[in-house]
Amino acid sequence: MDDPARADLATRAPGDDTPPDTAARVRTERVVAERARDKALVEVALSGELDAFNRLVEFHQDYLFGVALRVVGDREAAADAVQEAFLSAYRNLSRFRGDSFRSWLTRIALNAATDVLRGRKRRPADPYPEWEDDAWQPPTDEKDGPEHTAVARSRSRTIAAALAQITEDQRAAIVLYDVEGYDYHEIAEMTGVSLGTVKSRIHRGRLALRDLLADQVEHLRG
Repeated sequence: MDDPARADLATRAPGDDTPPDTAARVRTERVVAERARDKALVEVALSGELDAFNRLVEFHQDYLFGVALRVVGDREAAADAVQEAFLSAYRNLSRFRGDSFRSWLTRIALNAATDVLRGRKRRPADPYPEWEDDAWQPPTDEKDGPEHTAVARSRSRTIAAALAQITEDQRAAIVLYDVEGYDYHEIAEMTGVSLGTVKSRIHRGRLALRDLLADQVEHLRG
């Protein structure tokens, strides 16, 4: 991601006393190190070492599954999309020329997720089930009891249901921008559209979500 500071502020835990500039610098260094690691593994994989590509899969499979799941809203469909994405990435590994292997892989996964959606031609009855699964919930403070957890899950279900009703393109753009923290330029590269189209999708998607959630404002603020 080209803007680690923004993503860092979005993910800082309550009570984290680390200065924002220090946290951003640390995160930038980590991203640079991860990109260098991925590039090295790609080079080894291109020489015929399958274990190197398997390590890339291990490093990125959970992240890709999370992105695909939020786009398609179904675990089985997300798993299919991720599997297809890795197969496609392996077949086309020699075409990787970018700075970020994760961004390149994300673009492939988004295309695979879109293909899965178009193939199934249906919406899940229970969208984004992972947001109701304890294993997918962010860690909570000790002061957070069952009531707080129940409210948080209810909000997540409400937002997930609204996301499932906007267009595929808008949903993917919003997930990449607001959830994953990519900037407009990165999303444009991943999705193969212009910068203006990305901004338009995010803007229109947010407007659609605002309308869908209009009668839930108090619940979401609660």
